[in-house]
Amino acid sequence: MNPRNPLVWLAAAALVALPFVYKQPYHLHVLVLILIWSFAYTSWSMMGRFGLVSLGHGGFMGVGAYVTALLWNHGGISPWIGIPLAMVSAGVLALIVAWPCFRFRITGHYFALVTLALSGIVLQVITATRDHTGGSLGYTPERTKGSAIAALQFADKETWYLIALGVWACGIAVWYWVDRSMARYAMEAISEDEDAASAAGINVTMEKIKITVLSAVMTALAGALYCQYQMFIAPDTVSGISVSLQMVFAVVVGGIYVSMGPTVGAIVTIMLAEGLRIGLGTKAVGWDNLIYGVLLVLFILFLPKGILGSLMERRAKTAK
Repeated sequence: MNPRNPLVWLAAAALVALPFVYKQPYHLHVLVLILIWSFAYTSWSMMGRFGLVSLGHGGFMGVGAYVTALLWNHGGISPWIGIPLAMVSAGVLALIVAWPCFRFRITGHYFALVTLALSGIVLQVITATRDHTGGSLGYTPERTKGSAIAALQFADKETWYLIALGVWACGIAVWYWVDRSMARYAMEAISEDEDAASAAGINVTMEKIKITVLSAVMTALAGALYCQYQMFIAPDTVSGISVSLQMVFAVVVGGIYVSMGPTVGAIVTIMLAEGLRIGLGTKAVGWDNLIYGVLLVLFILFLPKGILGSLMERRAKTAK
């Protein structure tokens, strides 16, 4: 996706104009969800593409959602301030977990298990502090009686679509920024051989911490936006292992090494969830996670580069 290509700008203009031309509330709702989750999946891919498999991003997303809502309900702090504070909280949490892991070279499946524990801890804290968070019953940010802009609460889908579109575009821009920076080459060298990378002068611990904190902060932003849009959050929808596995599945399915791969993965996951909800209703509860697991195994075995990655590879071979 070359920014200098006029087709890119034409597609961007079409996306911006879409809610003003096509005003179907349900379809716009689905598009908003796809864009928000695409941003969350892109955040996970920041780490995943360099071999840092995290199963704790559900925790970071939960921190982003609940910190924003709690500050608003209990402190009257506007989401415009609460969201940055939630992002900082997620970044500090990521630093607390990442520093000892990377300092003592806890990598591979051991690192995945540590992050899995983090996701579970955040879920348990949210559930246990039910007097403040609502526990398993969920939590609703209070409706504002004043400025909708100050409260970041909008009733119309068009506004939220444009917000989600802007955040999604920022996520793609950050992905490209990392892809074209020296951090990419450093992280690729680290993923291949940490000892060799260290011998070449790369600060292995610091580089891994930076990409982890960046990924966590972005994921917290996705959680906060999801909270403000849905105006209802529950532990199992924004935190926990199920959310973390959903991120892994979506990125693997879409293409972990392609900027638009997480977006393709979001389209697959959201459409699958909506299809099951409409087709089977309450009978489909939990089925999406089961299908995610089965498809994840199949994609890892037969299509490891994902849908978009495989298509681009085939196109490159055809061009030769």
